[in-house]
Amino acid sequence: MTNYLLDTNHASPLVTQAHSLRRRVLNAIQVGDTFALTVANLAEVLYGIGTLPRAAQNRLEWERLRPTFRIYAVEEQDAAESAEIRIRFRRHGRQIGAIDAMLAAITLRYGLTLLTTDADFSAVPDLQQANWLTP
Repeated sequence: MTNYLLDTNHASPLVTQAHSLRRRVLNAIQVGDTFALTVANLAEVLYGIGTLPRAAQNRLEWERLRPTFRIYAVEEQDAAESAEIRIRFRRHGRQIGAIDAMLAAITLRYGLTLLTTDADFSAVPDLQQANWLTP
């Protein structure tokens, strides 16, 4: 059993019923894997699916899927760790956004695997990640 945290790029496609990622996630849940989002990237997901032409359908589908996912709140230690991640990136001439740093901090704290297409996360030490959108 693996516990995953979904980056926005892996969460947003789940509202599309025919999307291969949706089938893969639902199949993984059936064998015991768990999936989560953070409050921070949930806001990104809801914004993204709400701005598309099929916003009403997307939101309805999200409401059907919502009970499937754990939602992690951002706690003070996550804020502190995400700031440290951003500082380390900056010292090495790189940048990472606030929400991405928060995802990394929560992934590390709970021992999750981050599902993402974002290569910037590879620079975060000890962060387990996978990309289910690239064949």
